[in-house]
Amino acid sequence: MVARDLGRVRRPAPDRGPLLTDEHKAPRRGRAGVERTRVDRPAERAGAGHDRAERELAAPAPAERQRATVMQGDRPKAYRPIPPDLRRAALEAGLSAYDRGDFFEAHELLEPAWMGTSDLAERALYQGLIKLAAGYVHAVRGNPIGVAQNLRGARVHLDTSLRLDPDAGTRAGIDVGLLLVRIDWRLQVIAAIADELAAGRRELIDLLPEAPRIR
Repeated sequence: MVARDLGRVRRPAPDRGPLLTDEHKAPRRGRAGVERTRVDRPAERAGAGHDRAERELAAPAPAERQRATVMQGDRPKAYRPIPPDLRRAALEAGLSAYDRGDFFEAHELLEPAWMGTSDLAERALYQGLIKLAAGYVHAVRGNPIGVAQNLRGARVHLDTSLRLDPDAGTRAGIDVGLLLVRIDWRLQVIAAIADELAAGRRELIDLLPEAPRIR
């Protein structure tokens, strides 16, 4: 009976977590006399997990994931690679929206195709189409300056695509040379109607020829 009582006395009291008073508990020591600090409390475990997540986010990504831009001209542009079949699907969806007059939607749908390739001729082709769609977004909004700026931008990119790879447009089913002629005519019309637009007698969308056919 006495032995059992002594055994109970010798057992250490269970650790009930932090003290609820200002009293400090002496640190526990291991066999080598080194202080041991508890790290298995929930809050501390959560902190450790947070630190580990931060280290993982800060770790260098593989080389292929670090390439987030492509140089177009003298500027870095977004690069989010997607397979050719998905780029083609984005192109078709964008052209379908363009054909039904939903120019803003066309602009949005074409962007993944543009960002999805590192081929400069293909990128220039898609960016030219994006600028063309953006030009007619401004036409609907009655902004002749925005129309002219975007049509000129479209012309630059489409011409670059044609120069870098004359077959880039052909592979997409687009006659880039003919599309450039159609854009040039609309730029001439914008210049010709400047006075009438300034007088405010008619809306820009009524004076401007309809968006040029891409195919």
